[in-house]
Amino acid sequence: MALRTIPAVGAALGILGAAQWLGIRSPPRAVPGVSVTATAALLGVARAAGLGRDDLGLAPSRLRAGARLGGAPAAAVGVGYAVGAALPVTRALFADRRAARTFPGALRQACVDVPLGTVLLEETGFRAVLPALLRERCGPAGADAVAAVLFGLWHVLPSAALVEANPALARASGGGARPGRAATAAGNVVVTAAGGALFGLLRRRSGSLLAPALTHTALNAFGYLAAYAVRRAGAPSRAGGVSPPGPAGG
Repeated sequence: MALRTIPAVGAALGILGAAQWLGIRSPPRAVPGVSVTATAALLGVARAAGLGRDDLGLAPSRLRAGARLGGAPAAAVGVGYAVGAALPVTRALFADRRAARTFPGALRQACVDVPLGTVLLEETGFRAVLPALLRERCGPAGADAVAAVLFGLWHVLPSAALVEANPALARASGGGARPGRAATAAGNVVVTAAGGALFGLLRRRSGSLLAPALTHTALNAFGYLAAYAVRRAGAPSRAGGVSPPGPAGG
């Protein structure tokens, strides 16, 4: 018998909450393992609820559409970050204390920590499993909207690190005021919820989870690489950056 919608949504949210709690308290190298395990559990919930690959955006036949719709914004993000890191007026936004100090470390963050520790879990949870579970009750657009709001709220705890790690970005998130935890958290929730809505649109238009996953990976991975480049170029140490930490970074 298929798991009913409300219990399935509750189970999915419980898995996401446990993964975030464990991710924040685990050493960085253990976070991808937490994310992969939680992702497998989410897919188990989806299967118990009777969802198939098409419902989750995992159908192989949609990979080409996903690569096409996700690749273009991912490339645009790369160009935008390169320009932003090069311009003095925006460079401080990219100097992140959470970014690795060595190129191999930054490469690991971009190629392992982001796709496995952040994107895999967040896209599976907020663009695949939760919208699919909510679709029957809320409709496609409504399900995506609820998932986007939950995605924004998911970033409340990670936003606490932003004030210390990136005062410049925290100030921007708080509307230009002196960075405070409450204002930064509120700004971060709004920004990430809007990003979640965009990711959901990419998922719905392409029919593939690959589209938002590529864009999401670009936003975080290029952020780490830009932060490393700014650090190497000698940006002021008091500035902060773009790349969110751990599986709850967004």
